[in-house]
This record gives sequence, structure tokens and C-alpha cells, in this order.
Amino acid sequence: MTETRLRTLANTAAYSLATLFFSALALQNLRFGFYEQFYLIGLLTAACIAGLGYSLTVRSYQLRARWHLLILALSHLLVIISVFWNNATWTTTNTAIYWLMPLIVLGFLILPLRRALLISVPVALLHLVILLLQAPSLHSVSAGAAILMVLTAAALTSWHYDHMAQSAEDLAITDPVTGAHNARFLNETLQKEISRAGASGHPLSIIMIGIDHHDQIHELLGHDRTQQLHRHLSDYLFSLIRAGDTLYFLGNGQFCLILPFTPEEGVRVSGERIRRSISEHQWPQVSKMTVSLGATTHLAEDSLADPLRQRASDALTEACRRGPDTLWFNRAVTKTS
Repeated sequence: MTETRLRTLANTAAYSLATLFFSALALQNLRFGFYEQFYLIGLLTAACIAGLGYSLTVRSYQLRARWHLLILALSHLLVIISVFWNNATWTTTNTAIYWLMPLIVLGFLILPLRRALLISVPVALLHLVILLLQAPSLHSVSAGAAILMVLTAAALTSWHYDHMAQSAEDLAITDPVTGAHNARFLNETLQKEISRAGASGHPLSIIMIGIDHHDQIHELLGHDRTQQLHRHLSDYLFSLIRAGDTLYFLGNGQFCLILPFTPEEGVRVSGERIRRSISEHQWPQVSKMTVSLGATTHLAEDSLADPLRQRASDALTEACRRGPDTLWFNRAVTKTS
């Protein structure tokens, strides 16, 4: 199940339960003749129904939906209005707290953590201050403690979900052995960098790196120690690249570097520095090791990632053909009409 679909199901379920809760509460107030509260809770119910409809409408881009914040902010505003509707008496404030608790939970279920805190904390603190000023009794303290407990539990749950979602996203785009990004994430990032380079006019380069004699090294060291070598090389490459460059592990001893804002002269210098540093470094498994590198630079007509990546792969193939410890730059010819 995708994150978008999961969010849609969670939002739909949360709004549905809130609609049922406030509908039952509205009918109860209507039954006992509390018409003013009935109208306010009716508006809360309408807001939840609007949120439910909005969740179903934007289910294809749920993660980018912006109107949930407005819907929930209006709902919290209605609770504030309910407090001052009858001159902020102790009874109305105490009653509004029971409306606010499900709204707090709803906000943290629907919104990201920071946005939920932005609208929930001020409203909760306002209610607590009014409640304590009106009647600083044991009942007021217990009601205040209850709303703080709900707020804390909802915030911790939201934080835990965001943390787990971020961890899952990191695992999906990161190679677990080397710590570099994986091959699946390469095309996505490269396509974004190509679009940015085309829009801004800044240069973009790419380097393919392959360990020389990798098959022989694998046979000599075995699978586990070869993976350790990949990890050491990845860590070493991270120490060589700039902050804006990104590293990818493609498997079989091959890495890829995306270098934004790097022209042909820059990628040649960077590639040569990487080649020389690796050949001079002392490696724990093999003592000495060399790599071959294939580099190329983005052209104006490059609108897709595949041609640019293919040119870098061809450059790496040519470098390997010319011998180990070699850097080869593939300068594609710009097409002219």
C-alpha cells in the first residue's frame, strides 16, 4: 500500500468517526433543548463532512493537500466561539473541552506534526487558562490534566508515525550495505537535476565508477568481505565529494556520482582527484585498489535521464577497455539542424 493511499484511508476513517461523534452529540443537545450548542456542534459536524469529502476528492494527491489545515482550523475556531458564546462561563468552558479532545486527536491524525501543534496548542492553552481563572478547583485541574494528556499522547503518536514513515522512505532509497542511495533512486534524482539544469542553465555532470578487477576481488575475498570493501569505498567517496553531490551504489562494484553545477572541466578535475585518491589509499581488505571512471556532462537537448546515464556508462566501458585506473570523458556532440 502506498503512502498516499494509506493517508487517504486514515483521513477518511478519522473524519468519518468524528462526523459520527459530533452528529450523536448534536442530536443529544437537540433532544434536551440546548439549541445554541446544537447549532455549533452542527457546524462542527458539517466541517467534518467537508473534510471527508475533501479527502475523497484529493485521494490521488493526498500528501500535497492543503485544505485540511483550513478545515481543522475552522473547527477549532468553532470550539473557541462556543466558549465565549455564553460569556465564557465555567459550564460552557468545561463542555467545550469535551468537544476539543476529539478535535485534537483528529488534527494530529490528519495533519503533519508541526501544523497540528500550530492549531491545537494555542486553543488548548486558551481553554486551560479560562478554566483555571473561572474555577481553580480540583475538577478544573483534572479537566486541564486530561486535555494535556490527550494533547501529549496525540503529539507523540504523530511524531512516532512521522519518524517511522521517514525511516521507511530512507530504507526505500538507500542501499543497506554501503549507505549510498540505491539504483532505483538514481533515475528519479537525475531527472530532477536535469529539469533544474534545463530551467536554470547551470551545468550538470555525472560520473560512473567501477572497481577494477571486481570479479577477481569477489572470488578472493568472498561475499561478506567484498561487501565490507564496498562499504569502505562508499564511506571514502562520501569524504571526497562536495555537499551538493550525491552518491549511488549500482551493485557489482559500481557507483554513480551526480555533480550539480559542474561543467566539463570541473568533472574532469573531480574524477581525476577521485581516481588518484583511491589508488593511493590503503584499503583494509586488499591493501591497494584502483577504479575506472566514466564521465559526461549534460547537454541542452538532454531532457531525459536515460541518455545522460547511458553516455556515462559508455564512458566507463571505454575506460575499462583502455585499462585499469583510467578516467574517460564522453563528450557527446550537440545535434545541429
